[in-house]
Amino acid sequence: STMDTAILIGLLISVGFPVFAVLIEGNPFGFISAHASMIVFGGVLGITILSFPLPKVFNITRILRKLMYPSNQDPLKTVELFMEYSDRARKEGILVLEKIIPEIEDEFMRKAMRLAVDGIDPHVIKETLSTEISFIEERHARCAFIFENIATNGPAFAMIGTLIGMVAMLQHLEDPKAVGPSMAVALLATLYGAMVGYTIGFPIVNRLKERHSEEILNKELVIEGIMAIQEGDNPRIVQQRLMAFLPSSVQVANERE
Repeated sequence: STMDTAILIGLLISVGFPVFAVLIEGNPFGFISAHASMIVFGGVLGITILSFPLPKVFNITRILRKLMYPSNQDPLKTVELFMEYSDRARKEGILVLEKIIPEIEDEFMRKAMRLAVDGIDPHVIKETLSTEISFIEERHARCAFIFENIATNGPAFAMIGTLIGMVAMLQHLEDPKAVGPSMAVALLATLYGAMVGYTIGFPIVNRLKERHSEEILNKELVIEGIMAIQEGDNPRIVQQRLMAFLPSSVQVANERE
């Protein structure tokens, strides 16, 4: 899998510009607060551990890695593969596809092809693969929910940090030197929480949902492709059946090529 450079570019821009603005301001150390960090980052970490089983919390790094290095196949490539498979199946019989099963990279497609070659009833194949998709959807939803939790709790602990800082400030109004640091904790907690929620948390959730849609689309193409092969469709019909799943813009671009 190759790295999704768009994620890296987006992260560099969304984090880089605020950091650049801080550097221009001239006092970057003024934007660092151990107290605000403990309140926001410690709070978000604690509430995440409280909300989810530890194995799922530790699984966050694996989820992020899969997000950065997607393994989803280009849907147009899937269409081309099934056109090729259907052509061979019509000419030499569906059993000839058994030879290519070990060469198939995608695990879901490999499993689907094995069921087809073994002569399993098409209705049973579709039901089996659709059930697997349902479990994948549930698993993806749980992964996204962890980051939704982080994204929501970032601003929540920002508010807690702000209140703590304001209380500390009000308790030291008679001492002008103590007001500034307390106010800084309040504002920096707001800044940190907003960054956690809106620069990291919610964008990751959106990306996970996009990845989910891409993966489910590809699996639906596989199911339709297997059905088409079992029904003995010619490559052109297979292409038409599968292209119907793709956005009209992709269809038009493919026709032009």
